[in-house]
Amino acid sequence: MSKKTHTCGELRAAHAGQTVTLMGWVNRRRDHGNLVFFDLRDRWGLAQVTVNPDQDTAYQTATEVRPEYVVAVTGIVQPRPEGMANPDMPTGDVEVVAQAVEILNPAKTPPIYVHMDGGEDEALRLRWRYLDLRRQRMQHNLQVRHRVYQFIRGYLDARDFIEIETPILLKSTPEGARDFVVPSRFHPGKFYALPQSPQQLKQLLMVAGFERYYQIARCFRDEAIRADRQLEFTQLDIEMSFVEQEDVIQLVEGMFTGLVGAVAPHKRLLSSPFPRLTYAEAMDRYGSDKPDLRFGLPLVNVSDIAAECGFRVFVEAVAAGGQVKGLRAPGCAGYTRKQLDELETLAKSLGARGLVWMALREDGVKSPVAKFLDDGTLTDFVLRLEAEPGDLLLLVAGEPDMVAQVLGRLRLEVGDRLGLRDPDVLAFAWVLDFPLLEWNAEEGRWDAKHHPFTSAKPEDAHLLDTDPGAVRANAYDVVCNGWEMGGGSIRIHRRADQERMFRVLGIPDDRVQAEFGHLIEAFQYGAPPHGGIAPGLDRLVAILADEDDIREVIAFPKTTTAQDLLFGAPSPITDAQLRELHIKLDLETGER
Repeated sequence: MSKKTHTCGELRAAHAGQTVTLMGWVNRRRDHGNLVFFDLRDRWGLAQVTVNPDQDTAYQTATEVRPEYVVAVTGIVQPRPEGMANPDMPTGDVEVVAQAVEILNPAKTPPIYVHMDGGEDEALRLRWRYLDLRRQRMQHNLQVRHRVYQFIRGYLDARDFIEIETPILLKSTPEGARDFVVPSRFHPGKFYALPQSPQQLKQLLMVAGFERYYQIARCFRDEAIRADRQLEFTQLDIEMSFVEQEDVIQLVEGMFTGLVGAVAPHKRLLSSPFPRLTYAEAMDRYGSDKPDLRFGLPLVNVSDIAAECGFRVFVEAVAAGGQVKGLRAPGCAGYTRKQLDELETLAKSLGARGLVWMALREDGVKSPVAKFLDDGTLTDFVLRLEAEPGDLLLLVAGEPDMVAQVLGRLRLEVGDRLGLRDPDVLAFAWVLDFPLLEWNAEEGRWDAKHHPFTSAKPEDAHLLDTDPGAVRANAYDVVCNGWEMGGGSIRIHRRADQERMFRVLGIPDDRVQAEFGHLIEAFQYGAPPHGGIAPGLDRLVAILADEDDIREVIAFPKTTTAQDLLFGAPSPITDAQLRELHIKLDLETGER
């Protein structure tokens, strides 16, 4: 039988009368006694194959095929009989009437359904990932990923960027998360580290004069796995010389806008150009530095009212330097006790001592704290939160960071319950003016909010030695629908400024030389002003593919317990391998 002439997904009415050869997997099979039907599947789609008894050899073979057999079919494309077209299939107006059917490889009964999402436990899907990847959903997701990559490469190439690969085996340097380390056989007792990002490498490429660089970079961080995190992930690394913040923003905003139109035209951009918020505004109004702007319902500070309200919990919180903030849940005044308890449980799980609610019902404001408040105070809360009859008010008191976290999460919960987070709407935004530093109370020192190579806003740089906490970073994040899509900054490019930053961070000179000496040295040889950004491609693809978890857009991801169930990784290595690496395991652990 000759090689395939068409894909399974391309046949249309215009192909009627043509003889075609298709090859793929049997998706489903139906035997009607005098006719055998099966859908043949490849990554381009499905085609229905019909086999008549008058084709003796083909018919006999067709009675033997089962789901996931690899099959070749040669036949004539014909319109389906009257009333038998399938509008749910792009190829549903035609069928292939088989003249020859060849089994290229039989298949055992798969441990998971392939022709449909079977609702299996994720562990089962990942154990049999090569079968899971045959599913239409997963084939679609990885094709979306491919189209995203191709668009990005074309977009950046048209703007004179050069794609440069950087090393995977590098040196361990503090970048915020734990490194993955690799022992060196040639240098006993020494280790490489897998890059958390190519941060220093791309800065060195700017010193090298490439000026416009990008890379679709694999990155590695030994940290807890969540819906938006994996141990190994992919980011679009971009760096440019002789630019300011606005240049980076305009480049990335244009890229994302074009990308949505090219890859996910069914989605709607809520705003273009993207709105911009300062970090302080985002935290104050939404309780998050990656706010979901598909809906309103901002957090409202009512501390001034609470301080004089007579309810002891509120009064004491404000007196201790905390705050009281509230959130309006429109139309939720009729929530049951069970629904209110669910919200309170969520609040407490995030650190709140409790959750105060006020329901604006027809017979007045109902609340467990109403007995502590006079009518005037209740009215003040209602007016401040711009509430209307039928609304539910949710209030939290305490330390500002906790209040922001709790109400920010409750805002998303309310948005979900009210159907305000439309997956077909993309609410991109920029968050600017982050703090350059954050205080590490456990260590008694300042840490870099992003990384130690981020420059200060020029107008704040004079405060670095006297009031570090007041210094804003020349940094920017692009966010979408409650996810951080990428972060970047204008970098430090002068040696003296970088050494000053290390001093503020309390990093001794000998450690600076050991861990960052190569970068400090490079800054002495004409380092240009430069800046960049690193959008996370797994998150971006997930949003465009309508997925809530980046595992669904990664071919072979790890489980939430950092395991690869298909390959059985991580796994022990042999004693011989350990000896070659000059490594001895701690016998007290019970291991070799």
